[in-house]
Amino acid sequence: MSDVAKDKAARLLKKRGSVNYQSNPEVKAKENAGKNIDAISTVSYSEESGHYDEVVQPAVQMENTFQLGPTKHFPVATVNNILEEVLTSYLQEERYEAELCRQMTKTISEVIKARVKDLMIPRYKIIVLIHIGQLNKQSMRIGSRCIWDTTNDTFSSYALQNGSLFAVANVYGVYFE
Repeated sequence: MSDVAKDKAARLLKKRGSVNYQSNPEVKAKENAGKNIDAISTVSYSEESGHYDEVVQPAVQMENTFQLGPTKHFPVATVNNILEEVLTSYLQEERYEAELCRQMTKTISEVIKARVKDLMIPRYKIIVLIHIGQLNKQSMRIGSRCIWDTTNDTFSSYALQNGSLFAVANVYGVYFE
């Protein structure tokens, strides 16, 4: 093997990385010419980016379904029953405390979202909003706005009131084409 071929092979191994210079005496002799011999050098990464480092993965092609409407519509009555069950079980006997209600809002919304997702309604995004407030002879209006497809998108709502608090739960089912 000629010196040019050996130099080329050594540079190629150095570019690919993880070359131990102590293992090849010829490479060691060329690299350490005029240097301190006591040092051991190991290259574990490539300093220059080359075509060896880049592995090209083919792009995944997704097929269109051409499905413009839902195969199963959002079950409003079933979701209303879920809202009623969850709100009454969590809040029927509770007294209003600000910190407790803040935590209950998060917990109730997660429980409702999990129960609605268990219905396995395909291609619907589920949005759950819970409002809990102190019942203190005041009035409150809750409104929401969004871009809506009246043929496929829908919502469910339930309100609960006990001696010290009120709660309003809204679940929006938005069809995702």
